[in-house]
Amino acid sequence: MRTTALLATALLALGAPVMAQTTPPKAPWDEAFLPPAPHWQGASQALIRDKADPWVTPFEADAEHNVSPTYADTRAWFQKLDKASPLIRVEDFGVSPQGREIFAVIASKDGDKLDPKKPLLLVQAGIHPGEIDGKDAGMMLLRDMAFHDKDSLLDKVNLVLIPILSVDGHERASAYSRPNQRGPRIQGWRNTATNQNLNRDFMKLDQPEMRALKRLQAKYKADLYVDVHVTDGMDYQYDVTYGFNGENGVWNRSPAIAKWLDGVLKPVMNKSLEAEGHIPGELVFGVDEHNPKAGFSDGGLGERFSSGWGAAAHVPTILIENHSLKPHAQRVLGTYVFIETALKLLAEKGGDLRQAIAADSALRPAEIPANFVADPKPAYTRAFKGIRYEYYDSPASGRKEVRWLGEVDPEIWNVPFYGSKPSLTLKRPAAYYVPSHRPDIIERLKLHGVALEALPADKTLKVEMIRLVEPKIAPRANEGHVQISVDKVTTETRDWTFPKGSVRVPTDQPLGDLVVLLLEPQSSESLFAWGMVPEVLSRVEYIEPYAIAPLAEKMMAADPALKAEFEAKLAAEPKFAADPAARLAWFYKRTPFYDDHHLLYPIAREIAR
Repeated sequence: MRTTALLATALLALGAPVMAQTTPPKAPWDEAFLPPAPHWQGASQALIRDKADPWVTPFEADAEHNVSPTYADTRAWFQKLDKASPLIRVEDFGVSPQGREIFAVIASKDGDKLDPKKPLLLVQAGIHPGEIDGKDAGMMLLRDMAFHDKDSLLDKVNLVLIPILSVDGHERASAYSRPNQRGPRIQGWRNTATNQNLNRDFMKLDQPEMRALKRLQAKYKADLYVDVHVTDGMDYQYDVTYGFNGENGVWNRSPAIAKWLDGVLKPVMNKSLEAEGHIPGELVFGVDEHNPKAGFSDGGLGERFSSGWGAAAHVPTILIENHSLKPHAQRVLGTYVFIETALKLLAEKGGDLRQAIAADSALRPAEIPANFVADPKPAYTRAFKGIRYEYYDSPASGRKEVRWLGEVDPEIWNVPFYGSKPSLTLKRPAAYYVPSHRPDIIERLKLHGVALEALPADKTLKVEMIRLVEPKIAPRANEGHVQISVDKVTTETRDWTFPKGSVRVPTDQPLGDLVVLLLEPQSSESLFAWGMVPEVLSRVEYIEPYAIAPLAEKMMAADPALKAEFEAKLAAEPKFAADPAARLAWFYKRTPFYDDHHLLYPIAREIAR
């Protein structure tokens, strides 16, 4: 209870008159603190329906167009639309940890069974529920298809919209979810009920929401997949930024797809957005938050993100990042234009995109770049439409901070752009063998859509086993896992028996690149790297000094070369020489008593015949 309320209560108890209370001042976090937004008056504002329209959306009905409906209201609205229009169908495809149905909305003229000859656009919103522009834009567009003469968009193409993927995070809603974002007034939470970031789960497939998405993707096989987000970071003029792995021909795993997206989609999309008053731009990330003109980067090319996974899986994938400091209405309308333009483009050029998908799916590179890191050298200098800013002395931080002024900078910035480069190259084996005692790994491969060959009986094979050299355990957890990295491995040719139910995983398949990235332990996106094969780090059985010391003496007497190697190590490494336990362990590792499976990765490579 506030002090003023306590005082009023005390005065009433004493019979004293109480003056009318004034409205208490807003708390600092309820006052405006974001930089001002430049004035915007785009043609796309004509898309907003009047409140009198019986199918007006909650976003449109709000006087400031700054609300987004709850999960329950969104679901009820789409179910009502389903009943009212033969073009619209709601389909549940999963259940969240808190028991909410995860649903998609299918817009089609094909009825219950979609025509596979038609290109299909899959638009996913709300993987980060605070970044919910795609839901509100999708509600408007599907309504317009049903009732406002835009049904022709579905003549040659089908649409699957996921309004909210992270439904539990969507319902952890408040006015205090995303401090860097201008609207809507109430926003969902970034992570799921299990505190996981679904936009880091495209490879490991931990969460029920992501597993449900994979099943839906397998069912509908999108020709173009659009993942709708909202940025954080610096201010600039662009309101709709978007990108994809392989943009500008840099390190793409799907070159034909990247060429189509870059050469066909991008110019059409930019022209369409500009015609509606939006400022489209390439998705970039500032390299120095305290020096906006220091340059930009591509943000990395990790496969844990939708765009990285899409490039490796040969699924044309666009990551939209609407600008967080632009008003919610401006972002939603830009997303509407983006989706509508994508539908029109697929109707016209979808056949060419399918040819690109087929070409990339047929690729079988012998070497696969992995573990992308920032390139310290800029790839080129680019023009950039910036917002004016100044520096000021902050008493809070004790340093100079950037203050964005909300004014268009009349001068075009020319700034360096930094790309990414692989720090590792993986060789492509013919196949891998995954033992039956790891059904969790086999299940994840199946969810990805990887083709597997199950062994009908126990089988002994000559394979290449991988020995990990000094793996490192991360000091803290990440996304519910303690990650493990290994920079160096050695290989051993072994006769190994794989029990019935083990699987052979061939890499001669469209998802072969993905298989390599998932199963090679040195890959930073592998299941091993996510800490899912920790058992190989544990050594079983030990030997006491009273046993190994006399055994070591006999080993040196019987093997002069071993003795010479030991003495050379003593001379070269004083720390080792001064450590009795390390000296005895050196001998123990060279006996048949040592745990042979220690640091031996259980997934084997097939040896080429």
